[in-house]
Amino acid sequence: MSSTTTTRQSLEEIFAAACSHARKAAVLASVESLLGWDERTMMPPQAATYRAEQAAALALLVHQHRTDPVQAERLAQLTESSLATAGPPHTQATIRLLSRDHAKQARLPPRLVEALAKTCVGAQQAWAAARAASSWPDMQPWLEKIFALKREQGQCQLPDRDPYDALMDDYEPGAHWPAVAARFDSLRGQIVSLLQACMGSSRRPDPSLLARRFPIDAQQRFVRNVAAGIGFDFKRGRLDTTDHPFCSTAGPDDCRITTRWDECFLPTALFGVLHEAGHGLYEQGLSREWYGLPPGEAASLGVHESQSRLWENMVGRSPEFWEWCFPLAQQAFPTALADADAVAMQQSLMAVQPSLIRVEADEVTYNLHVMLRFDLERAMVLGELRVADLPDAWNQRYETDLGHRPPSAADGVLQDIHWSAGLVGYFPTYALGNMFAAQLMAAAERTIPRLDRQIAKGSFGELLEWLRHSVHSRGRLLESEPLVEEATDTPVSEHWLVESLRRRYGPGYGLKGLG
Repeated sequence: MSSTTTTRQSLEEIFAAACSHARKAAVLASVESLLGWDERTMMPPQAATYRAEQAAALALLVHQHRTDPVQAERLAQLTESSLATAGPPHTQATIRLLSRDHAKQARLPPRLVEALAKTCVGAQQAWAAARAASSWPDMQPWLEKIFALKREQGQCQLPDRDPYDALMDDYEPGAHWPAVAARFDSLRGQIVSLLQACMGSSRRPDPSLLARRFPIDAQQRFVRNVAAGIGFDFKRGRLDTTDHPFCSTAGPDDCRITTRWDECFLPTALFGVLHEAGHGLYEQGLSREWYGLPPGEAASLGVHESQSRLWENMVGRSPEFWEWCFPLAQQAFPTALADADAVAMQQSLMAVQPSLIRVEADEVTYNLHVMLRFDLERAMVLGELRVADLPDAWNQRYETDLGHRPPSAADGVLQDIHWSAGLVGYFPTYALGNMFAAQLMAAAERTIPRLDRQIAKGSFGELLEWLRHSVHSRGRLLESEPLVEEATDTPVSEHWLVESLRRRYGPGYGLKGLG
């Protein structure tokens, strides 16, 4: 046997061992995810203290496994090998990304990993209580501790990067806040212009149809049917109730989605489920063969958001979707929708009205909520804004940007769970996801013949297959923008989102040249 063959076999054995090690870390992380899901859906309130101990112990165990020196040696050998430069694309990407992930993790001291896990469990429970009581003083000390820990995390993980970029990198790898801010500035100006045109029009959709009585038990059956209709596989997933909707994956065949319910406003649950089912479709479309490794993981949170927002807004608010969905809705809510039809239902969803709550915002104003949070959290990370001053800064921005000053902390600074969960640097992915979604949907419409008529018939398979081929199957082989550019054959731009909003919302407001 030649020395070249022996070396090749040895490298392949090392690569297999590195992959096996990473998969074991993924198993442990999936248990961590399951604990988090239980905390947000099923856990009794008084279990929080011990759950914090459980979460901290498991986070430490996951960290120790991921930073094992033996794995570091394997990755160092592989990085310098021919596999890293001339191996199959999936192999090259796996070596590069496992090495990058390991370096970031190895810079984190175990005490910080443990402290973050423990603090975030306590903070999320405190957030739920503080929000219910609309009490900012009950939340302030928790957020002060979390932002201090997150600053330290960013400095440790990527010491040569801007502190906010270092945190954003966990959700949107390679992103830099000045470029994101510049794109948001351009997007903000165009959205404000469209918003002003809508608000200045004497013609506007009537959303009152959505505020009738929709019994919760009927909603539960209805939204489950809708999720299954667009392709969410309930043999590999489930739907539960929570106070702030999310999607969590505990294995290649175990995707958990959640929503919340409002008997007097149907979109709360419906679009919560469409959104989270969009996340779930991405998770269920990732490669099972590569589960636990970069080719079987989502590219970024921005790309993840593109999938949820595409199904929620580009599909779920379209006239064609309601041609299919309205009979299901009328069957579920015969009294509430007795005098309605598909056209009235769809048009009621196109009302634009600046409001206080991000998750209930209309599609036109939604990104203003996101960009506001991006600015505030970045200022807190950089030390330009004290946590103690956050409510005043929040209220002022809402008054300036959306024309409403929150009457309470619950309707203002306490409405989102993200910061209490340690998700600092996460918010910009929502607006980036909206941009990616519009660009992907435009490409799908160009590629799939008569996609609109397929949707009207409740046939979503070809759209889902296109997304799986263009996005899901690529895993983390590419970062967000190269992935979207390759899928759409066009450079990433906010243009696609702005044009989508103008095309879909202009007609309902009688805005000439925008339809």
